[in-house]
Amino acid sequence: MMTFSSFDDIRVACRDLPAGYQEAARAAATRQATLTKPPGSLGRLEAVAEWLALWQGREMPRLDQVEVIVFAGSHGVTRRGVSAYPAEVTGQMVANFATGGAAINQLARIADARLSVVPLEIDRPTEDFTETEAMSEAAFAAAVSAGFASVHEGADLLCLGEMGIGNTTAAAAIAAGLFGGDAERWTGRGTGVDDAGLKRKIAVIDAGLERHAATLGDPLRLAAALGGRELAAIFGATLAARLRSLPVLLDGFVCTAAAAPLARMQPSGLAHALAAHVSAEAGHRGLLSELGLQPLLDLGMRLGEGSGACLAVNVVRAALECHTRMASFAEAGVSNR
Repeated sequence: MMTFSSFDDIRVACRDLPAGYQEAARAAATRQATLTKPPGSLGRLEAVAEWLALWQGREMPRLDQVEVIVFAGSHGVTRRGVSAYPAEVTGQMVANFATGGAAINQLARIADARLSVVPLEIDRPTEDFTETEAMSEAAFAAAVSAGFASVHEGADLLCLGEMGIGNTTAAAAIAAGLFGGDAERWTGRGTGVDDAGLKRKIAVIDAGLERHAATLGDPLRLAAALGGRELAAIFGATLAARLRSLPVLLDGFVCTAAAAPLARMQPSGLAHALAAHVSAEAGHRGLLSELGLQPLLDLGMRLGEGSGACLAVNVVRAALECHTRMASFAEAGVSNR
């Protein structure tokens, strides 16, 4: 099991990332061309099947084991009034996940996916990033290690999600630090703050960006200074999946921002990941554009919890069923052009 104790440890792991199985992808594309449909008529379903083949290394991919991991963390910046909900909701929602009462429990069930919830010291919030770094180098590395260790062998597809009151503030700060612009470009209402709350949130993010301006050229230091344990764990899980050539569905704004440092460190760092959906959170569409990710779904969701990723599993299953079960022109006795 790979563990990290420093930024340098993580950087080393990010240097040589697998490029997938090109031969399997080519074989899947060749099969698509023989199936009983006009070329390209299933649109992105065809591309999704080829993406699965690329990262699973199989012309005929499978989805026997779909894993959903939701990481939970607490944020010291919540004391600045950036959320419509109190900080204790994070722990309460983790308990709700455990008893099966949340949206993600229902969506995981209908997607035939196994749900795991990983709380990360939720009784000990990160530091307020307007005053100091949210996490020390050691704390960030520990959270990345926890995320990395949560990805087990045998999965065919990994869905990532999060829970943490205050984490849209952290995500907006990271997005601004990675891709430029002030807080207003990236900040939305999160859990539903009012106009006064939105102004506070923007001011808090701008203050954090100013305080940690020296980190802006280093994606890992930036993520430690402005992020949270659950965001760091998502980064670690995304990295683990890449090193194992495991395809990933990213959930909404927070999840995408958490994984984004990998793309800033390596231009193809998120090639194994698809954006499950574009959320209603203000900065998500722009962040996906910066990363070159086209969402599978656009349903106005902004819940988090991995909900959009889990819902998109059903689209991926549809792509796989068409790819593996459709007849070829020759098999069906249908005239090809």
